[in-house]
Amino acid sequence: MDSNAMHAEHVTRNGVALAAVLAAGIGAFALGLLVILSEAGIYAAPSLYGPTGGLSGRSTFAVVAWLVAWGILHARWRDRDVTANRVLTWAIVLVGLGVLMTFPPVWRLL
Repeated sequence: MDSNAMHAEHVTRNGVALAAVLAAGIGAFALGLLVILSEAGIYAAPSLYGPTGGLSGRSTFAVVAWLVAWGILHARWRDRDVTANRVLTWAIVLVGLGVLMTFPPVWRLL
């Protein structure tokens, strides 16, 4: 086996790592969106654990959104090099919006 062939076998793609990062942003945004929808009276998440009320449903659905996004992105990007700057920018924006939507002062704007 020549050195080029050996090198080609060990090339690392960044797609799987960036899939995880973007999926985290999607999950954070999903949680914020579910909080806003709940506070606006548009959607009431079920209580999956009585003492926490709807928070248990909202957080569980956000985790499901994160896992689904991660699975889809991982499958699509596992053998690819993805532009990191663009993905990281989207992830930061989604996490920022998700966190922002969980603050009570934002709820009161509705």
